[in-house]
Amino acid sequence: MRLALVASSLALAGCAALPPPGAAPAAAAQRDYHARLELGGRLSVRYQGTQKEESVHGSFVWAQAPERTGVTLLSPLGQTVAVIEAGPAGATMAQPGQPMRVAPDVDTLTAEALGWPLPVAGMREWLQGFATDSDGRRFIASPRRDQVLTHDGWRIHYAAWSDEGRPRRIDLSRSTEQAGEVSIRIVIDSWQAS
Repeated sequence: MRLALVASSLALAGCAALPPPGAAPAAAAQRDYHARLELGGRLSVRYQGTQKEESVHGSFVWAQAPERTGVTLLSPLGQTVAVIEAGPAGATMAQPGQPMRVAPDVDTLTAEALGWPLPVAGMREWLQGFATDSDGRRFIASPRRDQVLTHDGWRIHYAAWSDEGRPRRIDLSRSTEQAGEVSIRIVIDSWQAS
């Protein structure tokens, strides 16, 4: 009988040490913002074109430093579609066979050049699971707190997480005058912070 009580106590203690189902990985609770970050992943966009619903698929490379952001958009076959650079002095976009585009801010530039908005300025935080919500409060995403409406009207859903507690799939959506309802799915395949 005494052995059975000890075994029961040990079993219960072992269960108590396990996190509850669906609990956030420990890394998510301790996530830090990284000013320097390199990511690679896939991108899928749906938006209203001039005559019908359009979709764009491909991959991207993201390079972020404290005052600069670089985004390379690639076709499904790996060809460069656009190279976007943003910094304090403004933003540029280079596309094969087209003149360089320049604008004072990166989000205006991407919306004009691509025909749909790519919110590069917000993505500096969103890719890491941070945002400013519609009330101006700081939002930190986790598997249990995975949706937010941002101060600039984007609805973000953190749909999947890596084993390290970082966002793995992020769904963005927003209604726009230019491109109707825009949906952007981002899947992060590689992550390197320094």
